[in-house]
Amino acid sequence: MSTYLQDLEDVRAVIQLYIDGANGDVAKLKAAFHPDARMMGHIGAMETYIPIQGFFDMVQAQPGMAGPNYRAVVRSIDISGDAGVAVLVETDYLGCDFVDYFSVARIDGRWMITNKTYAHTGGTPPSQGQPRNASRV
Repeated sequence: MSTYLQDLEDVRAVIQLYIDGANGDVAKLKAAFHPDARMMGHIGAMETYIPIQGFFDMVQAQPGMAGPNYRAVVRSIDISGDAGVAVLVETDYLGCDFVDYFSVARIDGRWMITNKTYAHTGGTPPSQGQPRNASRV
């Protein structure tokens, strides 16, 4: 397999770690993200401009929060050298739909998510307007 094709598979595997971890497996999330990664976006009035540890804490405090109908599909992966972007479409996460834009980088020979920026694309979040485990930085 060419190096490029292997890199695509490696990035897809990192995004799969996010998908598998998003419903409560923080160890998989930690394996997917660089420790200095950040998450940015908002759902209505709830803003999440936070270090990724805040997301880990939220998932750990509410295992299963994604819900039983959560689904995610990788829409695209675009990489050049040691940098890239992966786009993930999520449905029924916290009762909402999202599109996630993951910046990825190969660091010390391993692909990692370095940033998650998301767009809320549908659904009404629980506790609309009540920030939960979110802080502005």
